Amino acid sequence: MWALSRRHLCLTFLLVCVLSGFFFLHISQDLFQNGLDLSALFADRHLLTSPVAIFCLSGTPKAPNTSSSCPKHPASLSGTWTISPAGRFGNQMGQYATLLALAQLNGRQAFILPTMHAALAPVFRITLPVLAPEVDSHTPWQKLRLHDWMSEEYAHLKNPLLKLTGFPCSWTFFHHLREQIRSEFTLHDHLREKAQGFLRQLRLPSTGHLPHTFVGVHVRRGDYLEIMPQRWKGVVGDRVYLQQAMDWFRARHEAPIFVVTSNGMGWCRENINTSQGDVIFAGDGQEGSPGKDFALLTQCNHTIMTIGTFGFWAAYLAGGDTVYLANFTLPDSSFLKIFKPEAAFLPEWVGINADLSPLQKLPRSLFGID
Repeated sequence: MWALSRRHLCLTFLLVCVLSGFFFLHISQDLFQNGLDLSALFADRHLLTSPVAIFCLSGTPKAPNTSSSCPKHPASLSGTWTISPAGRFGNQMGQYATLLALAQLNGRQAFILPTMHAALAPVFRITLPVLAPEVDSHTPWQKLRLHDWMSEEYAHLKNPLLKLTGFPCSWTFFHHLREQIRSEFTLHDHLREKAQGFLRQLRLPSTGHLPHTFVGVHVRRGDYLEIMPQRWKGVVGDRVYLQQAMDWFRARHEAPIFVVTSNGMGWCRENINTSQGDVIFAGDGQEGSPGKDFALLTQCNHTIMTIGTFGFWAAYLAGGDTVYLANFTLPDSSFLKIFKPEAAFLPEWVGINADLSPLQKLPRSLFGID
């Protein structure tokens, strides 16, 4: 038998090494060109960064040699962005959603502060990480106060250490991420089950059957009774508006049940017409623990709202038809400088004009008129 010499063995080994090198080079190029599916390799592990959704604004300049006006997805999230929590439950929901959307749009990592976590986490399965107070206090933030509608400049924010402020709650910030926002604001099971259990106990007065259509009604009162007329030349929803809104649903849905929540339940019981037997006063009006009322509203099929962010979020998460109070300030109200109706209410929602006549009965001195 022919025996291989040491020289032949060395040449053979070198040839195998060269061929192996070409093979692995080819494989690595293919992986990098086509992308390595880490989720397939590690099915039980979560990726460190979530996909970034880009909201393509009108007028966004196109990148060179591309046919799309959308900028490319950032390879990973960097920096540290947060938002100053302020206001009540609905305000902080708006701040959370806006922070999440703008951070993703600009390729930044969003964090919330402990105060916001304490307000929202007992109700929702939120996922944004919490920034420790000592990190917040030692970070050299650049601060940016947002107005309440999406603007082109918000898509091109460069500072990696940014603290947003203000009261943003406009759908124009986050509606392109609607399913993600709805996921963030998923109720904890015990709240959802309690709300659904309450609704399952309701019966139609005419037949005794379980209703097929539930309309959540949120009536904002409280401090707005003074703030709206005295500061903003505006009104809150009155009994006439609520009657019109309920009649709108009665005309379009068979035998709806209206589930009323409010921070003024006494006024609701005295002013909402219950003669048809389809109105249920369900809210507890506890502003310090809004989970029960909010859960009830989101488990309904449709929504009647008056004014305020609590009603907006109930309607946004419930889906279905929404009726809202429209044109609730005088045309010269300074409120319209910080509030754009077209950015506050979804285009498919239905507005019913407010009755502004009560403002004519107020002293002219309230409006700064002698």
